[in-house]
Amino acid sequence: MPIDRTGEDRPLLFVGWIDALPVPAALIRPLTRGNFRLHASNTAFDRLKLSPAGADAPIELLRAIERAEQYPDLSQEFSCQLGEGVAARDLRGSIGPLPTETGDDGLFLLTLIDRTQEMMTERNLRRELVSDSLTGLPNRAGFAELVEHRAPGDGPADHAILLLDLARFSRINEHIGPMAGDELIITVARRLKSSLRSGDILARTGGDEFAISSRVAGGRADVREMARRIRGCFDHPFRIGELKVSVDCALGCAIQPAIDTAIGDQIRHAQIALKRAKQTDRIEIYEPEAAILSDNRFGLETALRNAIEEDRLRLAFQPLIELASGRVAGFEALARWDHDDGHAVSPTEFIPIAEDSGLIVPLGQWAIAKAASVIADWDRQNGGEPVDCYFSVNVSAIQLIRDDIAAVVRNALADNGIGGERLMIELTESAIIGDPDLAMSVLSELKTLDTRVAMDDFGTGYSNLAYLQRLPLDVLKIDRSFVEHMVEDRDKVAIVRTIQSLAEVLGMKTTAEGVETADQARLLSALGCDFGQGFLFARPMDSAAALQYWRQSLVRPII
Repeated sequence: MPIDRTGEDRPLLFVGWIDALPVPAALIRPLTRGNFRLHASNTAFDRLKLSPAGADAPIELLRAIERAEQYPDLSQEFSCQLGEGVAARDLRGSIGPLPTETGDDGLFLLTLIDRTQEMMTERNLRRELVSDSLTGLPNRAGFAELVEHRAPGDGPADHAILLLDLARFSRINEHIGPMAGDELIITVARRLKSSLRSGDILARTGGDEFAISSRVAGGRADVREMARRIRGCFDHPFRIGELKVSVDCALGCAIQPAIDTAIGDQIRHAQIALKRAKQTDRIEIYEPEAAILSDNRFGLETALRNAIEEDRLRLAFQPLIELASGRVAGFEALARWDHDDGHAVSPTEFIPIAEDSGLIVPLGQWAIAKAASVIADWDRQNGGEPVDCYFSVNVSAIQLIRDDIAAVVRNALADNGIGGERLMIELTESAIIGDPDLAMSVLSELKTLDTRVAMDDFGTGYSNLAYLQRLPLDVLKIDRSFVEHMVEDRDKVAIVRTIQSLAEVLGMKTTAEGVETADQARLLSALGCDFGQGFLFARPMDSAAALQYWRQSLVRPII
């Protein structure tokens, strides 16, 4: 664009005050189609080195001048860039008419503000927001943005997202230290990058999680081949200083047609597949049915959370029968939940959800408090005379780790004015043996409250007999798998006899679960088993029915 900067069109009236302006400024007269004539400029404007011929004038500047010509009464704002590469300058400009009292109609004041440093800072902040500082790869936000805006490929091709999670990384990090752990992450990123094809996108989306975006023309076969190639990166140990560290990974993938751009949903689908891959140790590809199941579980989790907060769960009670006398020794208190739509949700369905979501802790707290409340109510209904039985309540391994169980029991006893002998806490064998030192601490605190402790599902895990001897346990509960068909199976009889002998040596009682026939009850009694629990005696019942069951047992023994 030609720029006419002749001396005759440079009124001396404006030279002084333009030079006084602290920003680059010039007086221009718009011509046709964005052309303009430069009348005066200050030193700061001249330093920008805009060519008088207009060859390097930014298109944004020329368009703003054209708008100024079309709308001479309005100011025009614009942003532009001068130069290229590291020497480029980011500018914000304004073009506005001069006041008419100057006597120079048609002249406009052009001012520019250098925003290069500001824009550089903004770009750096933006880069930090979408990049992983350790590996330099895109982070989760950057990955989603890159995939969302990636250019379409040639020909029909599906889009695949693979999520990769390093196995045992937290444990490895604990042993080799965080700095070596960071070096391991960087080395893994390099290996992964070397295994990818041109056009693939690699990102670090979490502490030990990576994401890969790729186009696949061959559907599942291509995805599995790519997954095997990625997994091959972990065939050889990683050298970290003097160490050689072996690492494995779980891989989950979601495939999406090229026309579908819901990247957020695809990442969620890949996460569902990854979660399954961690369980199966296989390369998992997302199936729509898995999302339906996941959505259902999430819906149940929300409903369960509301039910706990609103005290809409209930306890059912299954009697524990003393096999020698036939009297009711106690009841196991079992959590039950009726959904808002009226149907009963099975414990095998909502207990795993509670454990996955962490709701098992408030659920366990509720069960202990509720059991103590019910047995105190039974005492009141019994004329203030304590009912001669106890309630047994299950405590999850997760609650054992995360919660202060002794404090929960202490508060429940105090709130309801009952003694600790009225409650028994049941912990699974895996929970107790998984962290015996923690179990020893918790069990010792419970014993100070006079609360008894039972090891549930005994025989299904791998108990260390040395720890078993140290632990202050009162009861071993023989798992139902040993009781089932024991009348016909001598091996099961031998197992039950061994557990019974072990309990006697350690000064513990035994309770057999899953007793369903009179022959089983007689055989268990002959073997010396102390208590029985199962459908032979009663199914779980509500509080009123359980109290009535106990009263009837005083008149007529159960067996």
